[in-house]
Amino acid sequence: MGWIIAVGMLVMGLAAAQVQAATLKVGVVNYGVLVQSSPQYKAALAALRAEFLPKQKQLQAEAKALRAKQANLQRNQATMTQDQVAQAELDLREKLEAFRKESLQTQQALNTRRDELFTKVQKSVAQAVQQYAAAHGYNLVLANGVIYADHGMDLTPALLKVLKAPAPAH
Repeated sequence: MGWIIAVGMLVMGLAAAQVQAATLKVGVVNYGVLVQSSPQYKAALAALRAEFLPKQKQLQAEAKALRAKQANLQRNQATMTQDQVAQAELDLREKLEAFRKESLQTQQALNTRRDELFTKVQKSVAQAVQQYAAAHGYNLVLANGVIYADHGMDLTPALLKVLKAPAPAH
C-alpha cells in the first residue's frame, strides 16, 4: 500500500515537471555582439582613447627623436672624439632605458584602465539582460556556448534597443 502512494507521488511530481518544462521560456543572447555593439562599450573605447591618446602621441614623438639621435650619432661618429662618442652612446642608452620604462608603465596603466572600463560595461550589459528577461517572463537566457538557437529565441536585437535607449531621468 505504501509503495502505491510513493508511485503516485512520483507520477504527480513528473507531471508537474512536465507542465513546468512546457511553460519554460528560453532566450538566447549573442553576448559578444551585444557587448561590442552597445553604446556603453563604444563610450568606454572613446574614454580610453581620450585618456591615453595624448600619452601615445608623446611616446611616438619621443621614439622618433631617439631614432634621429641614434642616426645622428652613427652619421657623426667618425668626426667625434672617442670620449664624445662614449658620452653620446651613454646618453642614448639612458634615454632609451627611460623611454622603455615609460612605455611599459603607460601600457600597464592602459591595460588596467581598459579592464576597469570593460568590467563596468559587462556588468551593465549583464544587468540589462537580467532586467529584460525578468520583465518579459524569461525563465532562462543562454549566452556563450550556444551552438544553435532558433532566430525567434535571439534576444540580442531587442536588448541592443534597450541598451541604446536613453536612460530614464531620475
